[in-house]
Amino acid sequence: MCGIVGLLVKNPALRNQLGALMVPMLVGMTERGPDSAGLAVYTAPVSERHHKISLYSGEHAVDWSELLARIAAEFAHAHEITTHGNHAVLTSAADPDQLSAWLGRSAPMIAVLSAGRSIDLYKDVGAPAEIAARYDFKSLRGSHLVGHTRMATESAVTPAHAHPFTAGRDFCLVHNGSLSNPHLVRKKLEPLGIEFETDNDTEAACRFFEWRLREGDDLKTAVRQGFRELDGFYTFLMGTDRELLIVRDAFACKPAVVAETDDYVAIASEFRSLAHLPDISRASLFEPKPEEIYSWRI
Repeated sequence: MCGIVGLLVKNPALRNQLGALMVPMLVGMTERGPDSAGLAVYTAPVSERHHKISLYSGEHAVDWSELLARIAAEFAHAHEITTHGNHAVLTSAADPDQLSAWLGRSAPMIAVLSAGRSIDLYKDVGAPAEIAARYDFKSLRGSHLVGHTRMATESAVTPAHAHPFTAGRDFCLVHNGSLSNPHLVRKKLEPLGIEFETDNDTEAACRFFEWRLREGDDLKTAVRQGFRELDGFYTFLMGTDRELLIVRDAFACKPAVVAETDDYVAIASEFRSLAHLPDISRASLFEPKPEEIYSWRI
């Protein structure tokens, strides 16, 4: 059992309040996921020449300024870094794949969580309220976000196994449920050059969509392909730099509720995480239907 939350603000005036509106949503899912939590927030994109890379050092002490100097010595590009404890967002004009590969070789204690022009990603172990405070989630600003609280059922409780999972650029996925065939999915994808970082079943779904998007599918087409090849119970919530998407499996046994107003679209596993939102009494409320794809764009 896990909790999912998503929030997309249609009204630009609410973008400065995105984090403040989201924190009660995430904390409201604590009973569904007390082990770990995380979120991906989509901000105004950096310039076309740059990418952002979210980094996590865990319990390792890192001199981020020293790391930035080493990156600058290796890559003849402009670089900036914003830090928050064991988390940092690196903005660089270097190729993100080359930069991520260099980090893997030269700073293996640092995990690359995401890459893109809009996405910032945070995830850690612990209670959702503790993680929200640790990374000051209430101060986050942006257009939309995807969040998750985890109760581990099939793999270890570590930051790497926490959600969201990411692939490619500006794509993330969170999952409530369990897949019955993640090893078959992995067996199919690894010979195609898709690399895995954990044994988490959710990562199998994320990598499947990574493969389909790489092959040229748009996100909805990739999800329809998933109906045929991902076996199990799931509610998937996905984000891109322009879109928020939710889908449930053919049995729809994992809960989800959507609230939509003129100002926002909010999604959670249970209504209690939506009850605090402004004008919720006038929101259009519904449960997503089985194998029906719902998406909203900024």
